Amino acid sequence: MTQRITYWATTGLLAADAIFVAILYLSGNAQVVNAFVHLGYPQQLRFLLGIAKFLGAIALIMPRVPRLKEWAYAGFTFAWIAASIAHYIAGDRGETVFAVVLLVMLFFSYATRPATRTWVTAEAA
Repeated sequence: MTQRITYWATTGLLAADAIFVAILYLSGNAQVVNAFVHLGYPQQLRFLLGIAKFLGAIALIMPRVPRLKEWAYAGFTFAWIAASIAHYIAGDRGETVFAVVLLVMLFFSYATRPATRTWVTAEAA
């Protein structure tokens, strides 16, 4: 039961964060636009990440798509590792810590996911 609660708590928070951030990225929020300029990233990347985060959030909570879920976990891993490095280099320590916290939550979501949400189930192995 604890594993199920951990899975849904971390996955739900990650999906909610990803959707919220996707909306900010795609809406052209001034703070987000300035953050991309501060990090030296092109604005086109903001749109790409906004779409990817939105689709990744849906994939994390959607049932019966384990392969797509694996891709979403991988995508979020790459995005948050890159974000933590970029913010660290730019001197944004708070944002660096936040990206690492998201990575830790992602790890717990992945590690506690039910067998029905894994690509290779125990029956197939």
